[in-house]
Order: sequence, then C-alpha cells, then structure tokens
Amino acid sequence: MYTYIDYFIAFIISFAVSIIITPFVISMAEKYNFLDIPNGRKIHQSPIPRIGGLAIFIGTISGLLYLNQLVTMIIPIALGGIVIVITGLLDDKYSLKPQYKLIGQIFAACLVVFWGFNIEYINLPFWMDKISLGVFGYVIAIFWIVGITNAINLIDGLDGLATGVSLIALMTICILSMTSGQYLITALTLILIGSSLGFLIFNFHPAKIFLGDTGALFLGYSISTISILGLYKSITFFSLFLPIIILAFPLLDTIFAIIRRLYKGKKIFSPDKSHLHHRLMEIGLSHRATVIVIYVIATFSGLSAIIFSHSILWGALTIVAFILLFAQITAEIVGLVEKKPLLKIFRKTASNISNIINSMIP
Repeated sequence: MYTYIDYFIAFIISFAVSIIITPFVISMAEKYNFLDIPNGRKIHQSPIPRIGGLAIFIGTISGLLYLNQLVTMIIPIALGGIVIVITGLLDDKYSLKPQYKLIGQIFAACLVVFWGFNIEYINLPFWMDKISLGVFGYVIAIFWIVGITNAINLIDGLDGLATGVSLIALMTICILSMTSGQYLITALTLILIGSSLGFLIFNFHPAKIFLGDTGALFLGYSISTISILGLYKSITFFSLFLPIIILAFPLLDTIFAIIRRLYKGKKIFSPDKSHLHHRLMEIGLSHRATVIVIYVIATFSGLSAIIFSHSILWGALTIVAFILLFAQITAEIVGLVEKKPLLKIFRKTASNISNIINSMIP
C-alpha cells in the first residue's frame, strides 16, 4: 500500500498540474466565452473567465492517477464528481435554472449513497446498542452531500473566498484523518489541497479566473463526500458534529441566506447582496481584508473541530456552545435580525412559507 511519501508526491503532482493547467483553462474560457459578466449584484468590473474548477478537477485527477490503486475504492465518488463537473460547466456556459442544477447534484449524490457509501447506524451516548437509521441513513447522506455542495457554491462571491474556505476545511479534515489513521481520506484531501492551492494562486484577489459553478460545486461535493467517508456506515453522536463544526461558516451563511429570503418572501435560490462578505465590505473592509477575515473565521471553525475530536463530553459541549455563540454573532453581522424581535421574524418567515406553499397548490 502507499506511504506518506507517496501521498506527498501526489500532493506535489496535483499542485504542479493545477498551476500549469490554469493558464490554459483561462485561454479556453476566453476563447469559448465561459466568462462571468459584471452586473449590479457582482463585485468585479470586467468579464472574468469562470471555469477555474476545471483546473482543480484536472489537478485532482492527476494526483489520483499517481495513487491509482485508490481509484477502485472510490469509483462511485469519481463518477459523481464527473457528473458535478459537467453540471457546473453547463451552468457556467448557459446559466442553468436552479432546479436543473439540483437534479445534477442529487444524481451525483445518489451515485455515491446507493453504491454503498451511506450511514447505517448511530451510537448515542449512554446507549448500549447501535440505532439503525434505515432509509433515513440514505436521506441524511444525500441531503448532506447536496447541502454542502450548495453551501460552498453560495459563498463563492469574492476572489479566493470559496477556494480558501474549502482549503481550510480540507486541511482540517486531513489533520483529523491523519490522527485517526484514515489513510484513504488523508490521500484524497492532500490531493485536493494540492490542486486547490495551485489554483488559488490565480484566484486570489485580484483574480485572473473564478471558480465558477464548475469549481464551487466540485469542491463542495468533494468535501461532503470525503466527510461521508469519515462517518462511513456507523457514527457516534459527537462525531456527527465534526463536519458541521468544520464547515460552520458556509453552513451558517447558507442557513441565514435561506431564512433571509423566506423572510422577505423571495425564492431560496434567488441571489442577493446580504451574505457575510457583502456585509463586511459594507462596513468598510477592502476586498482582500474581507476574504482574510473570513479565512480567520473558517480557521477558528477548523481548530474547534480538532479540539472537539479530542475532548471529553463536557469539553465537546463547551465547544458546541461557542459555535452557537459564533452563530449569533454572525447573525448580527449579517443583519438578519435588523433590530426587530426574533419572534416577528419567525412569524413573518412562517407566513411567507405558507404563502409560497399555497401558491403551489392548484
């Protein structure tokens, strides 16, 4: 089997290939009009190539080819990744409707989950027997993959933001997998770290190329499936929290975005300029400073997850309490409350959800 030296070589290969291939992807995007055109909602002022995820994908494939024996162990994940990349490319070219993108994501998730990578049991504290999740294990796994895939996509609003946050999440997962002896996950994360790091050189502000849906969906899908591998078959109650803590920022930003849009009576997929990065820029932070602040938040989440994994029960609960406090602070920054009582927000949100459901019923 492979050694850590092999993993390091795979990392270097994916890193180098990503750096080498990105300029070619930029040229291809310009030639075939895969461009992100500025509008009132976007920050950039001129058209930018937006299929940078293709460079990450090619870099990842290169690293996997070196560790070719691992490919047979992740065939469904690889096939799902191809579906995700094709979905992203089509959206970057033709701006697909949200429901069509969702179909591609669900199909990719089903390839993984129904092939056997699902969660069958959960171990609760102070409970002797495993609790079988049955069909809910499949539902939870599919929901997790689709949810994280979209969460990374939604935060892709500034140069290097989604790439950097994904890198921090992957580094955290890599550290946790190394300490727990999960060598397959270690190898996969190192390869993804290499390809993402090579791409970030071109993606950090001022960006020469964007991730696009090709990259944001692929990174979200990769992180979600790798975390499923870490929880594969049977999980403990507290290990369930690990990926949630690692991805606290994109998850919270997505949850707040959904609540905010429902509160305002909008569709949950409708874009807006009220994400955390927009709010930070509104209070005067520069583009680069905003990204770095969010990197710090993501790093805090990653460190919390590492501490959480080595904590006793009360230590783990304390970390969860800090995460909840972090969620409240984030809500204030995002402006979700907007100086109105939370009860009024919940009532108005519920009313808007009811109106949306009623409008769908003939």
